[in-house]
Amino acid sequence: MGTTINLLFFFLLFSILLKATYSLPPRSPIQCNDASSCILSNAYGIWNDRIDCRVPSVVYPTTEEEIIDAVAEAVKNNKKVKVVSAFAHNIPPLACPPSADSVLISTSRYNTGIHIDPINRTVTVDSGFGLRDMIDTVESAGLSLVAAPYWEGVSIGGLLSTGSHGSSWWDRGGAVHDHVVGLSLVVPAGDTEQYAKVLRLWRGDALFNAALVSVGLLGVISKVTLSLEPRFKRSISNDFRNDAALEEDFIAHARDHEFADITWYLSQYKAVYRKDNRVPLNSSGDAVNDFIGFQSTLVVVSTGVRAAEKALEKSRSTKGKCALAASEIAYKRLIGNGLKNNGITFLGYPVVGYQGKMQTSGSCLHSSTLDPLSMCAWDPRIKGLSFYESTAIFSASQFKNFIIDVKQLRDLKAENLCGIDMYNGILIRFIKQSEAYLGQTEDSVVVDFNYFRADDASTPRLHQDVMEEIEQMAFRKYNARPHFGKNRRVAFFGFQNKYPNWGKFMQVKMQLDPDGIFDSFWLDAVLKPESELEKEDGCAMEGQCICSTDRHCSPNRGYLCKPGLVYKEAMVCRYSNASAQ
Repeated sequence: MGTTINLLFFFLLFSILLKATYSLPPRSPIQCNDASSCILSNAYGIWNDRIDCRVPSVVYPTTEEEIIDAVAEAVKNNKKVKVVSAFAHNIPPLACPPSADSVLISTSRYNTGIHIDPINRTVTVDSGFGLRDMIDTVESAGLSLVAAPYWEGVSIGGLLSTGSHGSSWWDRGGAVHDHVVGLSLVVPAGDTEQYAKVLRLWRGDALFNAALVSVGLLGVISKVTLSLEPRFKRSISNDFRNDAALEEDFIAHARDHEFADITWYLSQYKAVYRKDNRVPLNSSGDAVNDFIGFQSTLVVVSTGVRAAEKALEKSRSTKGKCALAASEIAYKRLIGNGLKNNGITFLGYPVVGYQGKMQTSGSCLHSSTLDPLSMCAWDPRIKGLSFYESTAIFSASQFKNFIIDVKQLRDLKAENLCGIDMYNGILIRFIKQSEAYLGQTEDSVVVDFNYFRADDASTPRLHQDVMEEIEQMAFRKYNARPHFGKNRRVAFFGFQNKYPNWGKFMQVKMQLDPDGIFDSFWLDAVLKPESELEKEDGCAMEGQCICSTDRHCSPNRGYLCKPGLVYKEAMVCRYSNASAQ
């Protein structure tokens, strides 16, 4: 085992010394074998629902008129329609059409229209416009977009559909949809209106709050108008602390700092408080936030770390996982987790730069040369990183008790949580109450954590019961809401009951799309009562179900269905050496 641990450190050192400058851009999520057979996947090359998403053809509109024509043709021929962007980073298969003869619309070429209104401080863009391209354009005009997700590999229409967000309880908050002042939606129509029409919706319109976060169920978003502010700068400092007072400190931290977040490394008993605020425009600094996890990574590093992690999983080496977690956390601290004071390297705190360079990142997406030696670490063309991402949205009043419960679980055996800390720990962010029907009805706290995913769905994972207990604790005990663009299937069971305005949203759905042209087979599946779920052998291994008997886990490999250790109502797949064959 010492050899495996040494190998992990070698790859980490190798990545420091030979950091890639350029990156091979990601492949298209749509791969066509011939003119009549295309397969849709996400950017990670795999869905979380074991589906084979095939479509006969794909429409690539370049104008709003062509979107209208595509929808009209589908409505006329009674075909279903789904939309995918150039990026497709959603973990749930929201874009997968419900039938083999459906129409798939890609907005990857609908990305040229942008209009900035400096008087009203707004920007109107095509829905396929990339977030980074839009930010750079508005910054060059002396304006800034206040809220954006941390990952820039999204289209404007895609991030809006799934409720993407940054972190802030200040002003209009950290969710992008709460900064939308208008949008255009292409919806089905009758034959007198040529089968499709455009709705121009503005804040205050009756349908506006439904359209803000629509999960692709209402129509095709064609244009989005976002509010802007005069260009500004931010100052970021990361404060490493013991996590003893986390449950008492998180609210004050969010209220004291406009773009606050907290990264919690459970196995290390550490919390990193990001002190992130606006500073005067004449403040010295031209920094860049080039988050380490989104940087271009040498293929040999990505594949090497993946191979080593798989070896640790196979040998059940908790020590190896913890060694890697500790080394990665130390490395991130050393280099400011990708913050670069002068745009090149980290020199110390505070790190000051323009909003457009500090809010969002994703340098592995961009390339000035085609370099096959480096790319995003999770690119499916290599056997690199593969992981789950769980994202739970809590009512702020409930979050303190969740932290206390997780600490109690951690304290039973802290090293069992090194698998989460190997990635990014638990990221804690803040979003405000929203008017969107599928937004948050009160100020909320968002928790994200990533962890190892096996190559095969049936393969158990080291300490997976701990991750499952945290997941069930969040969504069941504390009634957390799932992020629509992330999560395993189990996070979504009963989610409609957690949104008081779900009924209003569905009324708009029936008004705009009475024939279900934009229905989603995946959402239909998770909307069914859990009691109606047909549980297959091994279904709990990838979060397709919550186990109720051993066969839902992997009994032949020693994983049995057991109650949670802290949250006793949880049912998780736990390893038992005595039962392993």
